[in-house]
Amino acid sequence: MRIKKLFILNIIFFTFSSLALSWSFGHKGLLSLWGMSGFQKSSKPQLGLRYIPEFSLSVHLSESTFLDTEFSAHAFGTGLFKEIDKVQTDGDIKPYRLWLRFSSAQFEARIGLQKINFGSAALLRPLMWFDRLDPRDPLQITDGVYALLFRYYFVNNTNIWLWGLYGNEKNKGWEAIPSQKGSVEYGGRLQIPLFTGELAVTYHHRQIEIGKPSPENRYALDGKWDIGIGIWFEGTLTHQENEWLLLPWQRAISTGLDYTFDLGNGLYVLGEHFNLSRTQKALSPGDDINFSAFLVRYPLGLLDEITGIFYYDWENKELYRFLSWQRTYDRWRINLIGFWNPEDFQIYPPASGNNPFVGTGIQVTIIFNY
Repeated sequence: MRIKKLFILNIIFFTFSSLALSWSFGHKGLLSLWGMSGFQKSSKPQLGLRYIPEFSLSVHLSESTFLDTEFSAHAFGTGLFKEIDKVQTDGDIKPYRLWLRFSSAQFEARIGLQKINFGSAALLRPLMWFDRLDPRDPLQITDGVYALLFRYYFVNNTNIWLWGLYGNEKNKGWEAIPSQKGSVEYGGRLQIPLFTGELAVTYHHRQIEIGKPSPENRYALDGKWDIGIGIWFEGTLTHQENEWLLLPWQRAISTGLDYTFDLGNGLYVLGEHFNLSRTQKALSPGDDINFSAFLVRYPLGLLDEITGIFYYDWENKELYRFLSWQRTYDRWRINLIGFWNPEDFQIYPPASGNNPFVGTGIQVTIIFNY
């Protein structure tokens, strides 16, 4: 992993040092402090500090072509107060983004540690393949992937994506089984305008290891349209070719709509339904999981906004509730979240270990952007 990061840094350094052109340098960052406490007797108060500095360089090669790069780090530390005088601490510093990009009016090529995400769904996303963006997270933080990404945009808004991934051994998105170490992943996406919206097809291939190396192929179709209200769908079909698996096929589909009502400052409402099925054959009945999600957002004024996000698990008859208030200044944001959820959390795959929104409790986050 260290060799891979040094290789990317060398590419960036030698590329920019060979260009006798004017450079544009940028620096910004995010600093956040958060605290959380649950209302159960078993819950322990937590405190956390997070810092993400970002540095960028850009070179104007011609009137419509650019070469730029971004490097950002993710430093965080947490403290779990098991007792008044006993604190369990954890922390890490790691690269957050590290990429080099060449772009023109219709083309982009980007290599390095980057965020790749796409799709039409908002709350329950079958196409959450390479990120773990959580709509409840006020920081919208997600790890990137090491990849080479090409994108081409036609004049009619059709666009083509092609990518190759290497060195991403940890689980990404919904993955329960990591990619085989040292293997290459690849895929692509075609997105075309259709009526008042767009339609897209996506494919991805990787190797997994369940007793032996096995290929996994993912296929997806998604679309989004504005017909007075916004409507969308997102569906995926995944096949893992391994005789040890009793249910090698997985289907997932999410459908949704949203609308802003002309009430007060504008009441925004969004709803989605999600179905996940694991089956023996591609179209055969299987074990189903069904979730419905509902989001409502209302701006109280120029500075304040309240949001409610609710999920319902139809199989377990359980309701997940998140209520948040956010105040935004030029550089500061304050976010207060109250949650009331089941102890066995089923919605999102946690980024690392335990999920912080289990049970009932509150979380306060103070964010400073510079």
